[in-house]
Amino acid sequence: MTNTTLLSSPLQGFTDFRFRNAFHKYFGGIDTFYSPYIKLNGKLVVKGSYERDILAENNSTLQVIPQIITNDAEEFLFVANYVKQLGYNELNWNLGCPYPMVAKCGMGSGLISNTERINHILERVHNETDIIVSMKMRMGYENPSEILDVFPILEKYPIKNIAIHARIGKQLYKGGVDLDSFQKCLDVSKHKLYYNGDITSVAKFKTLQERFPSIDHFMIGRGLIADPFLPSMIKNGTTEYPKNRFEIFEEFHDTIYRDYDAYLQGPTPIKMKMLGFWEYFSESFSNPQKTLKKIKKAGNSKHYEEAVKEIFKSER
Repeated sequence: MTNTTLLSSPLQGFTDFRFRNAFHKYFGGIDTFYSPYIKLNGKLVVKGSYERDILAENNSTLQVIPQIITNDAEEFLFVANYVKQLGYNELNWNLGCPYPMVAKCGMGSGLISNTERINHILERVHNETDIIVSMKMRMGYENPSEILDVFPILEKYPIKNIAIHARIGKQLYKGGVDLDSFQKCLDVSKHKLYYNGDITSVAKFKTLQERFPSIDHFMIGRGLIADPFLPSMIKNGTTEYPKNRFEIFEEFHDTIYRDYDAYLQGPTPIKMKMLGFWEYFSESFSNPQKTLKKIKKAGNSKHYEEAVKEIFKSER
């Protein structure tokens, strides 16, 4: 058993409360989930879907921390007060999102180079509310030294922790993680750092743990969807899957499929939703490409359900 804390990195469109609850029930291994970010579109109003995602009644078995993406102090303060009313005392700030549409607006990883704006927001938030601030960052958007210029500013504030994805925004998820640049962050920052990026197997996790012995919080994003057993296997220090691995996986699949199907109106949204998941799930199967092809070919719900049954049956 390891005394490591494992966190679920938020992925927009994937790790909402329906997914989190089913994941927690069937697999476990995650200590704290971060909710996909709340984004205000120019108005101080929180969309209903964001609210549902973090309501206490929808997360009764989980520990969840809400997240915001913004480059505006007023928005940050508004959401901080909003989540406090829902019973939260911490708000995670996303300076990691790599997508060009977000970064070009000076948000997510596109904000890392704007140290003045970061300082302004943190100053106001720490002066005007008592919310605990934690952060999720990349090492920069254009290059990994951008984050090093931010650390002197962050030192001025009692930030709870900074989870760093060891890539730059421009990479999206391509290319490897940059562990040397992550080490520089560890050398420089006085804050508590969490590691994030490419934890896709128990072996990879162990390598990272040996490389960064001072890190005891690790964040898993895509790896947790591709192999939902990974967190509990890391926790139990084993590479053995349970004997009924694919039965459990199938029950989990059926649960989220039912939940999303009840919520998403019409055949196209549910098809796109599940296809998104299978782009990750397929990596757990012996022939990922063939598996994904079967899902893509399924034209309607009936065919989809048949394809899924077939996939799990042949894997067993």
